[in-house]
Amino acid sequence: MAARIDLTLDCADAKLLAEFWKTALGYIDEPPPAPFTTREEWLAQFDLPEDDSADDGAWLYDPDGVGPRLSILKVPEPKTAKNRLHIDVRVPGHGGPEERWARIRAESERLVKAGGSVLEEFDGHHVVMADPEGNEFCVAAGSA
Repeated sequence: MAARIDLTLDCADAKLLAEFWKTALGYIDEPPPAPFTTREEWLAQFDLPEDDSADDGAWLYDPDGVGPRLSILKVPEPKTAKNRLHIDVRVPGHGGPEERWARIRAESERLVKAGGSVLEEFDGHHVVMADPEGNEFCVAAGSA
């Protein structure tokens, strides 16, 4: 059996990035682990500095249970270089190359409206983008 993975994004504004990635991936907020009813209750069990709060993190998951969980955590240092790991957002659907490229372009335009930015287009294949804090990701076609 293959291991399941979670992904973690470091950030300056967890709420901002959580909203973007929920829009990009169709993910939803993950409830706190049982028996806790709030993230604040869950975090209280850890010996965290007083200035840490539940707003410093966001925990997202795929409601269909297919994709990896996504943790978004506030860190004090800024992003300084290109990601060594990035997310590929795969646009579903069949059709010819023109139809797939049209869906990729439409998805990248939707994500620009959500706060992302286009960094580079590889015509007919994929679009390199950045989330609101500059984390790179690609938009490409899913498997046919």
